[in-house]
Formats: sequence, structure tokens, C-alpha cells
Amino acid sequence: MMTDSQLIREIKDGNVELYSELMNRYHKKIYAFVYQMLKSANLELMAEDLCSEAFYKAYRSLHSFREVDASFSTWLYTIARNTVLSELRKMRMTQVSLEDTVYIPSAPAESGPEQSLLRQEKAMLVREAINSLPEKQRSALILREYEGLDYQEIANILDQTVSSVKSLLFRARASVKAQLESYMGGRS
Repeated sequence: MMTDSQLIREIKDGNVELYSELMNRYHKKIYAFVYQMLKSANLELMAEDLCSEAFYKAYRSLHSFREVDASFSTWLYTIARNTVLSELRKMRMTQVSLEDTVYIPSAPAESGPEQSLLRQEKAMLVREAINSLPEKQRSALILREYEGLDYQEIANILDQTVSSVKSLLFRARASVKAQLESYMGGRS
């Protein structure tokens, strides 16, 4: 199996049909990322289109991709993020969400409907807290906690330093915690 670098080199040399291999490698992750960014604006149906647009933009710009600047995946996430933000700006929408992404473990069999309701309410409060974050904090949190990217990759995607990313994440987590403390009675 060829590495991303090898594939890109081959594509740049004219073997363009290999681009489908790169798309296959990253489609699920990029789609999930785009979908999450569109969720609160109720634009999930646009996720596939914007994902395709991001891959198209990446293909058209592949000649300018330089591995010394970033890995292909980081570069692709940046293109996807910018594509979504551009579309949201066009639609004059600023809220990006993590709707329905908070993992809530299923209740033990002995739990009743009250416990289930409390878990659903807690998940909703977490989503609302995350949705209220400024865009860069929200993006950093999505990329770190839901996409599992490291600090350097997030820094490259957001065009920030690693220390700025750590600061964004610290502030995002603190804000979410503070918003949830009143509900949780200080136990969050």
C-alpha cells in the first residue's frame, strides 16, 4: 500500500486516477467533521456536498501542497473547515454545533425512565455549552475530542501555534465546565 506522500507524488506526476485512493482513505473522517460543523445549523444534508467540494478543492490545489508545511490530512481538514465556514458565512449563519455527538452510556437494566431522562438532559446541556463556545474554541474542541487530532495538527488546521491551541482548549473546557456546574451542583 502506498503512503500518502507516494500517492501525491504519483498524482502530481499525472497518475490522477490515484486520487480516488486518497479520497477513500479520508472520506469518512472528513465527512464526519463536516457533518458535525453543520449540525446545529440544521444543514446536515449539505455535508456530503461540502465534503465533495473540499475534496475537489484539494485536488485542484494539490500542485501547491507541500509536505514540509503540513501532513496531507491536516491540509485536507483545513480545506474542509474553510469550505464549511465559507458556506456558513454565505448563509449568514454563525452557530456550529456538536448536536447528538455527546456519548452517553446506555443505562443499566435497573435504571428507570427518570435516569434516561436525566442522561438526555445532561447530553443536551453539554451540546448547548459546546455550541455557545466561540468558533475557534469549538473547532479546537471538535478536532481534539471528537476527531482525536494532536495539538500540532490542530494548530496547523486553525493556523495557530501549539500553545494557542492548548489555550483555546483550556478555555473551551473551562467554559463548558462552568456552564455545567450550575446544573450538576458543582460535581462536573
